[in-house]
Parts: sequence; C-alpha cells; structure tokens
Amino acid sequence: MNIAIIYYSATGTNHQMAKWAAEAAKSEGNHEVRFKRVRETAPKEAIASNEDWKKHHQETQDVEVAELDDLDWADAIIFSIPTRYGNLPSQLQAFFDTTGGLWSQGKLVNKVVSGMTSAQNPHGGQETTLLSLYKSMYHWGAIVAAPGYTSQELYKTGGNPYGFSSNGGVDNLDEQSKNSITHQVVRTIKLAECIKNGMD
Repeated sequence: MNIAIIYYSATGTNHQMAKWAAEAAKSEGNHEVRFKRVRETAPKEAIASNEDWKKHHQETQDVEVAELDDLDWADAIIFSIPTRYGNLPSQLQAFFDTTGGLWSQGKLVNKVVSGMTSAQNPHGGQETTLLSLYKSMYHWGAIVAAPGYTSQELYKTGGNPYGFSSNGGVDNLDEQSKNSITHQVVRTIKLAECIKNGMD
C-alpha cells in the first residue's frame, strides 16, 4: 500500500501528530510511506511575528513539500491540519485548488482518506474543520475513513468520531494521543486494503 501523510503545521502540533501517524503506518506492514508538509503561503511578516511559528518554520525546511504526484500515488492519505475559524487552513485549501487536473481525470476516486486536527481550545472548531476537509473528499470521490467510535482509545482523548483532535498545542499531546492516532491510521489502512483488493 502507498500511504501519504500530509500535514500543515504552524507551531508544531500537527507536525508531531503527523509524525506519529507516519510511524504507525510504517509499523503496520510492508507499506510505502511518504511524509510531506503543505507549502507555507503565509507572508514572512506574519511568520516572523510569532516566535513559535518562526522557529517551527525554520526547523522543518528539510521536510519535503506535498505535490500532486503524492495524491496520485497514494492509496490512502492521512491529513493533519489545524483549524482556522472552524475551516481548513488557507495553505491546504491552496493545495486543494491545484487538484482540478487529477480530479477531472478521476485520479482521486477511491482514495481512502482520514483527517486529524487541532485547536488552541476545546470546541475551537475541530469538528467543523474535519467536516470541511471531508466535503472536499466527497467531491474527489474519495472514501472517508473516519474513526467513529471503533475503539475505547477514542473516548480517552475526547471521543471525536470524525478524526483525532487535540487542544492546546504540542505540549498537550501524550501517549494516549499517540494511541488514538495509531488506531485511526490502522483503521484507514485496513479500509484502503479492502478497497484496493476488492477492486483488483
């Protein structure tokens, strides 16, 4: 299976979540895993105005940027993104806006996709951000692999049935967060295997 882990992170929370997702994908079987970041489109002045953002931006320059080929290549895609007023960050939306060619050729159909997100505070838009992500996936013809209530692990981290979500930044991520992310990734891969094997 080809698994793409694609994230956008300003200050590091979703970077860490995506790293755990990549670890889970690699340990699940003999899969090819690509770990990619969404291209930063914010003005330099905005990044420089926040020390945590500036530091994380500098520290992750060696992470490869997600390209359309990664979407075409993948059987399953895990997105990890922060919420922006209950919506997708503009950086990810800009990337999605370039996918028209793949979409028109049917190359995004039956990709199995799952999403994770974070916000500074509880009820800060996590669920609507994931639903915004999934709206785009429905247009792609992708298969959404939400975790639902398929594991007790999910109840220990807030019980969001749409995808793992975190509050309060990278310092609030813990071993239980990692366990929930692992469960979601494994579920996504298993569903992708079913879809691919069924079509083969």
